Amino acid sequence: MDGMVRIPGATFLMGSDHHYPEEGPAHKVTVEGFWIDAGPVTNQEFGRFVRKSGYVTVAERAPDPADYPGARPELLVPFSSVFVPPPHRVSLTDPYNWWKPVRGADWRHPVGPGSSVRSLPDHPVVHVAWADVLAYARWAGKDIPTEAEWELAARGGLDGAEFAWGDQLNPDGNWMANTWQGDFPVRNTQDDGYERTSPVGAFPANGYGLFDMIGNVWEWTADWYAGHAVDAAPCCSGAASERSADRRDSARIPRKVMKGGSHLCAPNYCRRYRPAARMAQPIDTSTSHLGFRCVTRDKAG
Repeated sequence: MDGMVRIPGATFLMGSDHHYPEEGPAHKVTVEGFWIDAGPVTNQEFGRFVRKSGYVTVAERAPDPADYPGARPELLVPFSSVFVPPPHRVSLTDPYNWWKPVRGADWRHPVGPGSSVRSLPDHPVVHVAWADVLAYARWAGKDIPTEAEWELAARGGLDGAEFAWGDQLNPDGNWMANTWQGDFPVRNTQDDGYERTSPVGAFPANGYGLFDMIGNVWEWTADWYAGHAVDAAPCCSGAASERSADRRDSARIPRKVMKGGSHLCAPNYCRRYRPAARMAQPIDTSTSHLGFRCVTRDKAG
């Protein structure tokens, strides 16, 4: 299949007992064979979908007040969550210190009005909510991967390895993924060459020939997020609850699992640039560091 890679069916060790609580316990999972996009869906590919279908993304529409009882009217406008680095060091316990709801931010305008994807055709599309990725997949005749499918593919045949390429973050000093270097969220030294997203394929493929399974952008999966005894801190979910009168209301919005980490994952914060890492993402929320890729299922295994 054009632009897709076949992943053979396998039994593998999913999750990890060595990092964040939501990743455990590590357990054996069997997945049937499937095909997966070699890279995340790009701006160019998503633009083709929009032109042919006339689709309008969630970030470009005003929210329905019935979905957000008690929300202030000024928040019921089209917007998306954008990473905005603070001018000085801030507490790492509050992601609202760097996630801002930006009116006019959408897939065409990744950091808000005045920005554009015209020079970024081969970068992953961002600012896509769950309804958007589902619409694209249906248009393309594909599906969104399950969490297990995604993790199996990300591991690249290295069962139990820390990263998609082995057990060292920077083997021989080489950057293997687009992540954050420096003091998050105030200083990104860009040792890997990128401040925000990077072109798909800018970093080496994993053992299955897949690009950007780690870093660059988080990716949606089809699985509903199942909570653990200790839930994950919302380091990467964006300003999901800004539309709610009370930030605690965000927990009532259904959430899917996102995988892979992004260019905002840093050694001093959110070390989720690993196949086992997982986070909960509210289905109504789009951000500047979340994209997706598609699968087709191979029932023959």
